[in-house]
Amino acid sequence: MPPIGVMGGTFDPIHFGHLRLAEDMADALGLDRVLFIPAGQPPHRGTPHTQASHRLEMVRRAIAGNPRFTADAREVQRPQPSYTVDTLTALRAERGVGQPLWLLLGADAFLGLPGWHDWRRLFDLANIAVATRSGAQLMQPDAIMEPLKSEVMQRQVAGKNQANRPAGSVLLRATPPLDISATAIRGMLARHDSARYLLPDAVLDYIHEHQLYVHT
Repeated sequence: MPPIGVMGGTFDPIHFGHLRLAEDMADALGLDRVLFIPAGQPPHRGTPHTQASHRLEMVRRAIAGNPRFTADAREVQRPQPSYTVDTLTALRAERGVGQPLWLLLGADAFLGLPGWHDWRRLFDLANIAVATRSGAQLMQPDAIMEPLKSEVMQRQVAGKNQANRPAGSVLLRATPPLDISATAIRGMLARHDSARYLLPDAVLDYIHEHQLYVHT
């Protein structure tokens, strides 16, 4: 069965950096689809600046027109904190043990994995694809914590031809850098500066329509 990508985050707001990472990984791994899953109550960072319903709708508008991208509302609808291990456990139960799942992460999120709830189980539930400017640099001794480094060294894969394993592989993929951050976008919007060309027009229109981030 074709592999599926899982792209989580607060998406506060979603921007072209998120979309480009997902598109690049979908091509590299031959993903049948990418599930965009906005966090409801993210435990690893502060409360999002915008309500979950707004963030979910921005995701829906951002990915409209891309048949490989799907918005998944499960974490928004969950009353408990949005732990990635719980989401992957649910996806694994729904889709079976043979379904290849790929958790898509940026380098910063990947390096922070040892601080995530039950993080080692992630490797049992899914493969992990890491977008980085240089996979080699990411593995330097001063760049990665030893517990995570030992996990990765056992599991690295070459690429698309090995994308159909259900779980347990790690791909470090150099991707074109898009230096866009949601924090910077929120600051621009709060100052009434233009954020055009940093995120889809449909998302920007929604932000202006609902006066989001005005007081960030």
